[in-house]
Amino acid sequence: MAVAILLILVAAGSVAFHLLSPWWWTPIASNWGYIDDTITITFWITGVVFVVIVLFTAYCVIRYRYRPDRRAEYEPENKKMEVWLTILTAVGVAAMLAPGLFVWNQFIAVPDGAAVIEVMAQQWQWSFRFPGKDGVLGTSDARNITSENPFGVNPNDPKGRDDILVEGGEMSLPLGKPVKVLLRSIDVLHDFYVPEFRAKMDMVPGMVTYFWFTPTRTGTFDILCFELCGVGHYNMRGKVNVVEDSAFNAWLQEQRTFAQSLAEAGAGDGINPVSDEGGADAANRRLAQRGAH
Repeated sequence: MAVAILLILVAAGSVAFHLLSPWWWTPIASNWGYIDDTITITFWITGVVFVVIVLFTAYCVIRYRYRPDRRAEYEPENKKMEVWLTILTAVGVAAMLAPGLFVWNQFIAVPDGAAVIEVMAQQWQWSFRFPGKDGVLGTSDARNITSENPFGVNPNDPKGRDDILVEGGEMSLPLGKPVKVLLRSIDVLHDFYVPEFRAKMDMVPGMVTYFWFTPTRTGTFDILCFELCGVGHYNMRGKVNVVEDSAFNAWLQEQRTFAQSLAEAGAGDGINPVSDEGGADAANRRLAQRGAH
């Protein structure tokens, strides 16, 4: 009897803890409310099954407890019960999988006109690349990465010259506009995750993964690495500021372009960054030569 009482207390305590718990999701700041809905559906299905099984076990402990005047009946098979259990299990699994498949279909369908940005991860920091005035990101390759070109942008691609490079782990995004996030890693597995945005994706060396979302409220949100990536994993933090269009454009204007970073690298080597023969063009040629070797 004590075991049955303990099982009932476990079921009741679990429900009470859920209803009274102060720990829940952070307020959402993107369009992915569907992900919250999917998790809620899964939670309720598994929660109800958990409570039913625990209470049924408690019932069996009480109903079929040992009594001197009764004998246990051995029944190794019960086809009727097996059929019902199979049907109920199949319905429960389908109810959990169907919403996830629906959300996944939306998750990979990037809306037309979405802005494209790139997030690059390395132990243990975040960097970001935005398209310049041409609205197109230049091509990139890990083999192009040097101290002067940490993003590996192709120096021979004219579309990459005006790309905007953001280092330091903090970026801004405009409110209410969909954005496709291209994800790259240059060393180990990472995972770009902002809890308020809900959506996240692994970053695999040698691959470009992606997800998309639309920021729905302004604010400053923490960027976390959601993949154990080494001893500095806990410290791999960043910030994303969701702001109005005017503030975003003003912030973007303050950032340096790939051409400017090449010119600065050329100036550091004693090359005139202003002239056509020096600066960005010379740095471009130097980086191209390094990539060829």
